[in-house]
Amino acid sequence: MTTTYPTGSDEERETAIEAAATVVQRGGLVVLPTDTVYGIGADAFDHAAVQALLDAKGRGREMPPPVLISAVTTLDALATGVPDYVAALTEAFWPGPLTLVCDQQPSLTWDLGETRGTVAVRMPDHEVALALLERTGPLAVSSANLSGLPAATEAAAAEGMLGESVEVVIDAGPSPKGEASTILDVRRDKPRVLRVGALSVADLNTVLEPLGATIIDPDPV
Repeated sequence: MTTTYPTGSDEERETAIEAAATVVQRGGLVVLPTDTVYGIGADAFDHAAVQALLDAKGRGREMPPPVLISAVTTLDALATGVPDYVAALTEAFWPGPLTLVCDQQPSLTWDLGETRGTVAVRMPDHEVALALLERTGPLAVSSANLSGLPAATEAAAAEGMLGESVEVVIDAGPSPKGEASTILDVRRDKPRVLRVGALSVADLNTVLEPLGATIIDPDPV
């Protein structure tokens, strides 16, 4: 049974976050707001919960979910061999709509799917999402929609598609941006664009050009 929690007041927000954190900690799925679109989330280190997330969306293991974090410093715990220019990107665009694909730390004991040794990481610019992440730790989070359908930008739309699979829906109103994050592969000396979203290539190059890491080919690969 799914319960939707409003966040209109401080008290309501605290109740919603506590309920969602409890569900995550016992291996359940939740719908949470982010600055881009609503997401469906699970404990990133709970193999069964991550598989349940993929099953809920109708997505295979070949499309592993990104991981959301609440602090920039957590990136170093999840990724290895991160190029120097990434620090400038995170300073400029985190929290925000930028997802970074990195080589994952080999010691991590998680199973996000067929990642080929990579992890996609983002720090969302949303108070409710960050507050939840502070309590749960890293969450595997994918857009709150059935595979092939548009991502939900309102809680009701997310519940309509995923309500049978999630226990808690946090309703924080319409998504501020309503557009997915931009995804960069930062495993090389210069980043590659995997998806253009809320941040344009021009936005990114304003930070990268002075560092000699300009994105030359803006077409997603």
